[in-house]
Amino acid sequence: MPPERPKVVIIGAGFGGLDAAKALARAPLDVILVDKQNHHCFQPLLYQVATAALSPADVAWPIRHILRRQENATVLMSEVRGIDTDKRLVHTDSVTLPYDYLVLATGAMHSYFGHDEWAEVAPGLKRIEDATRIRRRILIAFERAELATDESKRRGLLTFVIVGGGATGVEMAGAIAEVARQSLAKDFRHIDPKTARIVLVEAGPRVMPAFPHKLSDYVVRTLTKKGVEVMTSTRVVRCDSRGVDLEQGRIDAGTIIWAAGVMASPAANWLGAEHDRSGRVKVGADLSVPGRPHVFVIGDTATVVDQPHIPGIAPAAKQMGRYVGRLIAARATGRPPLPPFRYRHLGDLATIGRQAAVVKLGALELTGFIGWLFWSVVHIYFLIGVRDRFIVAFTWFWDYLTFQRGARLITQVPPQDRS
Repeated sequence: MPPERPKVVIIGAGFGGLDAAKALARAPLDVILVDKQNHHCFQPLLYQVATAALSPADVAWPIRHILRRQENATVLMSEVRGIDTDKRLVHTDSVTLPYDYLVLATGAMHSYFGHDEWAEVAPGLKRIEDATRIRRRILIAFERAELATDESKRRGLLTFVIVGGGATGVEMAGAIAEVARQSLAKDFRHIDPKTARIVLVEAGPRVMPAFPHKLSDYVVRTLTKKGVEVMTSTRVVRCDSRGVDLEQGRIDAGTIIWAAGVMASPAANWLGAEHDRSGRVKVGADLSVPGRPHVFVIGDTATVVDQPHIPGIAPAAKQMGRYVGRLIAARATGRPPLPPFRYRHLGDLATIGRQAAVVKLGALELTGFIGWLFWSVVHIYFLIGVRDRFIVAFTWFWDYLTFQRGARLITQVPPQDRS
């Protein structure tokens, strides 16, 4: 019987976890990838699911299918309950997994800054379930407004508040404006969807703070042209089922979407490791936990002590995943150790809707149609599989020609969304 090979357990099948697993494809190791979902989700396009431009299957793929040709990889659908770093065991809700190397790529969750009770009325956007929930609420708001006989109630139902002026908030605001003013413009008889009020609320002095002021100002101008009200230097002090309270007053709204903040998964608690205020585990230059050289933390779950400003975006997670995979493979085969991890920032980009986007690649800055075209090509390129690239490209082309969104289905309406 051949000797048992070292085991690498990777928790989380997001961008970082998948790239770590793929980097170990030829290593003499057994790779076990654990995730509580059976699919990998392309989070940058979740807002398009939430606004009925794409279907869930267009932005998510079964993990087993992605790794089907990697013979040393096993996929387990299970939820992690805890980690024993002394005995090197991962405890899940169904099995206990021994490991020689452990990689935590468990991502981030929504942060409501101490007001977790807001989560029910102001859902965020991290998973497919979040996207379909938000899509349902947006579409139901128009349906209920069509039935409303009281004008003030109708105005409230047709008011949408997005909290947070980062990329997700800006993309959501622009997309909802297009849903109201283009896709649904002629679908109703008693309401005019074009009268919908879309408000983007940002606590900081400007939206898209990662971009230069010039591009940030372009975003505001473009959103304003689309009919979005942009409120900066404005803090939300309370959310409820009928609207939001701001420092400057109240906005009655039928739909609230949270895009204001994130916090890391419970990985730091599982490990008993030092972490920052957002719960991200502090890791060393090789992305390992100090004092535990066999435990690595990557992506949104980690903060690198000597590189604290690595953004929580997909390219960063992918770079960290590939690095850790190669590092573990080098250790397992006795090759020289890799140099410390260094993040390479490839640029920033976000779309504001039809024919409008902002791109910052070093000294290169793009806006308008060219920026939007570049944004589209990049996102199609990073989708998994030729089929999905073709489907998304065709869907966007058709939407561009017809101004229509084909995924406008309302399903599984829970009691709280019926009232």
